[in-house]
Amino acid sequence: MKAMILAAGLGKRMRPLTTVRPKPLLKVNNKALIDYHLERLAAAGVVDVVINHYWLGEQIEAHIGDGSAYGLNVVYSPEAELLDTAGGMINALPLLGDQAFLLINGDVWCDFPVADLLTRKPSGAHLVMVDNPAHNPDGDFALHGEQLSLDTGNALTYAGIAVINPALFAGAEPGCLPLKPFLVRAIERGELTGEHFSGEWVDVGTPERLSELDARVSAVLA
Repeated sequence: MKAMILAAGLGKRMRPLTTVRPKPLLKVNNKALIDYHLERLAAAGVVDVVINHYWLGEQIEAHIGDGSAYGLNVVYSPEAELLDTAGGMINALPLLGDQAFLLINGDVWCDFPVADLLTRKPSGAHLVMVDNPAHNPDGDFALHGEQLSLDTGNALTYAGIAVINPALFAGAEPGCLPLKPFLVRAIERGELTGEHFSGEWVDVGTPERLSELDARVSAVLA
């Protein structure tokens, strides 16, 4: 299974840290966030990785290169304009092919065992869900067994880790497109599944969250 790391965001909430450095290259315990993802993908047996980028993307390419230092084959999907999450994936489909692929948001920290997802073959998508953080108290979707729904009660938060079937985007025109409408339509077709993960997960969206994560990880790995 191929993997895609989303790394094209502007990182506005991270400023001033992201004025001169893209968010995936911000460091936790002196290692770039994206490095943790690449190392975990390699350890899980993934070989081919696609990374999209927009803001300061040349820094990402310079940092990672062809991926050989990680034991990976990395190719890039540069964006001339921001395409949002779904738009970025649709733009990268020529590199990803027509089989289901593993998706990871470049700005999350998570110790989810991604190897567990490599045998998933969803008809739409399969999402990793986590307990709701303070910044998303209402959650995104409710989980019933493995089926996701739009129920407002007991909703969980999408972790930014998923397996995506390219069929999810069938008929979509290229452009700047958010992911949620595609997920909602998949729910309506009964094609969106998920699982609950209760381990370590942080949406590294603000300097404060980055600082807290850095201190915690540095203390554990010291």
